[in-house]
Amino acid sequence: MDPTFLLFIAIAFGAMWLMTSRTRKQQKQAVDFRANLAVGQHVMTGSGMLGTVVAIEGDEVTLESTRGNRSRWLRAAVAKLVEAPVETPVDDGAAEVDEDPAPTTAGPSLVKGTETASYDVPDDLSTLPPARGDDTPEKK
Repeated sequence: MDPTFLLFIAIAFGAMWLMTSRTRKQQKQAVDFRANLAVGQHVMTGSGMLGTVVAIEGDEVTLESTRGNRSRWLRAAVAKLVEAPVETPVDDGAAEVDEDPAPTTAGPSLVKGTETASYDVPDDLSTLPPARGDDTPEKK
């Protein structure tokens, strides 16, 4: 046999081994995560539902998405652990209000170091220009 063919086969087997070892590692981590689920953890299912683990019975996990709304899921349906939602503080109206806020001409941007133009959005229809007339249905 040609030595280059043997080298090609060896490289192909090495690549296959590397790809399958990564997959096996990810599968093992997922199994370990699901085996160590605990009550009170905030999780997301494979379909994207967020909830808090309230009970675990064998292969079933009970999730509470909102207060009083519980649903049962298979343990395998739980995809990942998510951060606990942050509760917003209640505004009691006692915060100080700046009487002369500095006008902003530009808003924040997604690109660091740049600014975007701000737009005035009308709050009612009275400030909008009249319709062009080409979007109305024709009268017969």
